[in-house]
Amino acid sequence: MIQLTEETWVADIVKEVPKTGDLFRKLGIDFCCGGKIPLREAAASRGLHAGELLTQVREVKEAQAQHKQMQPSSLETSELIAYIQEKYHARLREELSALTPYVTKLTRVHGERYPHLKWVNELFSLLKQELSDHIQNEEDQVFPMIQAFLEEATAERAYVLNPHVSKLQDEHQAVVELLKELRLITNGFEPMQEACATHRLVLKRLEDLEADIFNHILLENCTLIERTKQAQLKI
Repeated sequence: MIQLTEETWVADIVKEVPKTGDLFRKLGIDFCCGGKIPLREAAASRGLHAGELLTQVREVKEAQAQHKQMQPSSLETSELIAYIQEKYHARLREELSALTPYVTKLTRVHGERYPHLKWVNELFSLLKQELSDHIQNEEDQVFPMIQAFLEEATAERAYVLNPHVSKLQDEHQAVVELLKELRLITNGFEPMQEACATHRLVLKRLEDLEADIFNHILLENCTLIERTKQAQLKI
């Protein structure tokens, strides 16, 4: 249990209190790849009062404590990997596939009237390809390598594993950048007043997808990958 202050890293706050991810996402604060900064600095970057933001964080923590939610970061490595694959990978594959025809239809029907939708479609296609390749590589290669390394941490295994971990983190950052651009060109996934039902559905599901992906990346970066780094320090 960490003490939450204005100097606590944003990533550590979300790791300790996962539901704060929703708060930070709404405020436009990057808690995934850019989360290793103090809450005070993150607040300043968005023109927010650090003390007021800290109060909101503590309120979320209190609400979460009342619900006694299980913390995935407390799972053993094999259980954590299974959790990531079942909760995030399986759902991600399903949603990316299910959402594709809606995004395509929206672009086809309204792309001429709203040209930015063509870029939404292109960004979504890039995101889908990036994530599909990424999670397949994790399951086929990287997760088994991490599991083996944490079971028996040796310098040789670390040497083989490190380039793969670095590549995963680079891919995480690339996904975050695509999501940032999607949020920007859709005005924070906010539908226009005259938006049709399909338009509203696409934006809402893109926003939900963003939340899931951010939580997914955070769990991998700050728990699974962090475990490998800590294990290497003991070799």
